[in-house]
Amino acid sequence: MARRNDHTREELVSITINEVNTFLENKPYHELSLRKLASLIGYVPSTLVNIFGSYDLLLLEVNARTLDELFVDMGKAIYEESDPLKSLRKMAYCYLNFAEKNPYRWQLIFQHKVNSDKLPEWHSLRINKLIEILDNLVHKVRPSLSSDELTETSRLIWASVHGITLLSVDDKLFMNKNTNGRILIDNFFNNYF
Repeated sequence: MARRNDHTREELVSITINEVNTFLENKPYHELSLRKLASLIGYVPSTLVNIFGSYDLLLLEVNARTLDELFVDMGKAIYEESDPLKSLRKMAYCYLNFAEKNPYRWQLIFQHKVNSDKLPEWHSLRINKLIEILDNLVHKVRPSLSSDELTETSRLIWASVHGITLLSVDDKLFMNKNTNGRILIDNFFNNYF
């Protein structure tokens, strides 16, 4: 077993998050536990609790890093696109592609329930950054929308893309093999706009 002073706090955070992400390459998060994770990295569970505060907060930190990665991917996807509707589509494709490449990391974001009433501010800020991109693009496509209409429209887009992604990743579309999430996203945008 490693001792607390074998690594700095930052090194231990990095080692832990990398180990969780490695685990999530092949298995869902509910097959992981604090005890199992601590064993995988050679520490005792109490060390991880001292570093992260709780197992819930550790998983939230993993989710935060995943959201950061998704934010960067989306930024790259829409960086040079001047048409906001095409940017929305590219953002949706990026979301679907990320989920298909990283299904267990993506599922952790939505399946992990935090045992508190409120998310930490550092986590909420990451979610808000992604929503802000969506809101800005919707505003460019439909500048006449009121604030409430803008919020409703952007959440409808996100809910639709998320639903398509969820069903696609879980292989629950129950359609022929030639139909995939990308085709359904195109269909949604073609019909909605």
